Amino acid sequence: MKIALLGAGGKMGIRLGRNLSKTSHDVHYVEISEAGRERLKTELNVSPSDQADALKAADVVVLAVPDTVIGTVAEKIVPTLDSGTLVIILDPAAPYAGHLPEREDIGYFVTHPCHPSIFSDEESKQARDDRFGGIAAKQSIVNALMHGPEALYARGEEVAQIIWGPVLRSHRLTVEQLALLEPALSETLAASLLEVMREGVEEVVRRGVPEIAARDFLLGHLNILAAVTFGHIPGVFSDACNKAVENGKPRLMRDDWKGIFEPAELAESIRRIT
Repeated sequence: MKIALLGAGGKMGIRLGRNLSKTSHDVHYVEISEAGRERLKTELNVSPSDQADALKAADVVVLAVPDTVIGTVAEKIVPTLDSGTLVIILDPAAPYAGHLPEREDIGYFVTHPCHPSIFSDEESKQARDDRFGGIAAKQSIVNALMHGPEALYARGEEVAQIIWGPVLRSHRLTVEQLALLEPALSETLAASLLEVMREGVEEVVRRGVPEIAARDFLLGHLNILAAVTFGHIPGVFSDACNKAVENGKPRLMRDDWKGIFEPAELAESIRRIT
């Protein structure tokens, strides 16, 4: 395949470009910033390509650019693409918000990493330290063929397996389902609750608990509590823990918190980040 990677010199572009460079595909690295072009040379040992040359006859175009500019970039490049080209977007936000221009004869494919699980059983230190994924640790991925003929799904998944590899499982979803996972589940819910936990550590430290003791205690409990909660190991919470949860959830969570998954609220959340 001829693959054009736009935003190749950015943080995400370098991650993806490193994996793409290991394949036999014809990869073209497009980067407009001087700093990014320099990173391509120093980190990947590749020369940046002219955008028009990279897009000409491309089988796949990967948009490794921020969500806030995906619509602008797509408006400029999509009219220039050959019929049958597959455009890959790395996050569901902009596609869900309707920021991609309509064109019947091309495809849109959305893919996103799940990141290595906290229950991963990696043997090497390099894999254990690969928290993001895409280097040495196995991770699952989620994909959606937003637009285009069914045959394009296989092409998109093949590229997704490369850029996020090594891949444990590849899940096919819809764009709407991807949006439920991010931002709603992973960011609005999980990241917010983790921020609250960090603030809880700061609060017990303020009340006299040594910080390292508070961190060790919370992170260790997160490990076992999560393993039991998600059925990773057999077991149940103690009666005291169950009572604490029964009292704690209404103290911490609004009754209507699941509204973050409703279409209107999800659309507003995505509007704010795109």
